[in-house]
Amino acid sequence: MAWLNYHHLLYFWTVARTGTIANASRELHLSQPTISTQLKTLEESLGQKLFQRAGRRLVLTDVGRATFRYADEIFRLGRELQESLARGPMSRQVRFAVGVADVVPKLVAERLLQPAYTAIPDMQLEVHEGHVSQLLVKLALHELDVVISDQPAPHDVKVRAFNHHLGASSTTFFAKAALAGPLKKTFPKSLEAAPMLLPLTGSSSRLLLDEWFEKVGVRPKVVGEFDDSALMKVFGASGRGVFAAPSAIEDEVVRQFEVQVIGRTEEVKQSYYAISVERRLRHPAVVAIAESARKDVLS
Repeated sequence: MAWLNYHHLLYFWTVARTGTIANASRELHLSQPTISTQLKTLEESLGQKLFQRAGRRLVLTDVGRATFRYADEIFRLGRELQESLARGPMSRQVRFAVGVADVVPKLVAERLLQPAYTAIPDMQLEVHEGHVSQLLVKLALHELDVVISDQPAPHDVKVRAFNHHLGASSTTFFAKAALAGPLKKTFPKSLEAAPMLLPLTGSSSRLLLDEWFEKVGVRPKVVGEFDDSALMKVFGASGRGVFAAPSAIEDEVVRQFEVQVIGRTEEVKQSYYAISVERRLRHPAVVAIAESARKDVLS
């Protein structure tokens, strides 16, 4: 087995981080030819090109970008090791990196993640938000410990991942008092032609709501569509229309956005999943999240 030369990796990481060999030369107090030679040696040992030239600049290749991410993690852990030993061997925080799909309501994500602090009191939480397919790539590269999503891992994303169902929440409809009052008595029929703020067309939550509107025979007046559920709630709090949110966070929504409940339905249920590279959950923080979700948050 070939051993990785960490001095060469340091030179590569410094060039990638500072942008040029000249900048790396000044930071490392080494000559530019020395660094160039060591970079070439590293590429030969890995059997891959890490940089390509774009005019006078060096640009990372795809392999170079992946190598930089690993190198960045290696040297970050090295710094943590030094700091930990300086403070004492038991003082190092545990890093917990979570990906949260951008369609998951922020309040739901916060409630799901809270139990992780109980499982690991000295935890450093690192949250990445984005499209689920992008987060799954990071999960496969072990940049994330788990991904929280409102749907299982898509089949078209070629990542080995396992879906762990956390539970599902029914749906509550909210509005400011002036709008909510007249709509409460005959809910859900009262939603006919009512101003409605909805998730963007095509999202899983929008599909569920559209199917339910058709089933109960109402056609709300769509006055706004959002891919950010938090922004949708802000517009709802300003009185622009009725909006829906998971019943699991009903109390928080009422308190935070100063709105009233119009009605609820058990027929619109949004599921949530923890997606991991493990068939069986082992990370203590992820286990705590799953157990709390099933027993409390999404019970």
